[in-house]
Amino acid sequence: MHADAVMAAGIHALLNERNEFHLTRQDRQPQGQAHARVIIADYDSGITLARQLSPDRFSAAPRVLIMTQLDKEWQVRTAMDSGVHGYLLQCCSADELLRAVRQLSQGMRYMAEAVTRCVADSLSRESLTGRETDVLQLLARGCCNKSIARELGIGVGTVKTHVKGLMSKLDATARTHAVVVAAQRGLIGSGSRIALTLPGRPPRTGASMQ
Repeated sequence: MHADAVMAAGIHALLNERNEFHLTRQDRQPQGQAHARVIIADYDSGITLARQLSPDRFSAAPRVLIMTQLDKEWQVRTAMDSGVHGYLLQCCSADELLRAVRQLSQGMRYMAEAVTRCVADSLSRESLTGRETDVLQLLARGCCNKSIARELGIGVGTVKTHVKGLMSKLDATARTHAVVVAAQRGLIGSGSRIALTLPGRPPRTGASMQ
């Protein structure tokens, strides 16, 4: 089920050495997964399956275990909110993979230690709303309140309210600080750039931080 052929082959070889597992190469359609107890998938496939699979009258839905390199807070939270049961990083050991598969097959959940810390930290903080996230993305591009209002089709006063809200949730002291904190937490998409703006001056397109 993993989109990376090398990863899929490695996972299959490792689990196939253990007599406790019965392995099948599943297709990508939900109906093709119905009889599996645990499905190991890449990030995108895992989320799609977790959203589509549901228990029928006679059996529980398969448990979805994601193996990925993605470790940002928003990526982990998106997966868990989508119904994924396990989350492993591709750098995990063979023993950890085996432990995760066993726990999911017993109806439990499993998360890599680093991911567990990430989620624990995120759950202690209030999540940004969808609109606050939109405003944050535009702040990261160096947009002023008027530009954000025009881009999102909302009033300047509403923009100010969203900025105030996201700054409070991020425990930020200024707009630029909010963007930096969001970048550190992985809340800003990879395509965003953080514009460095000096008071009283327009954003400098040539000075930015990735």
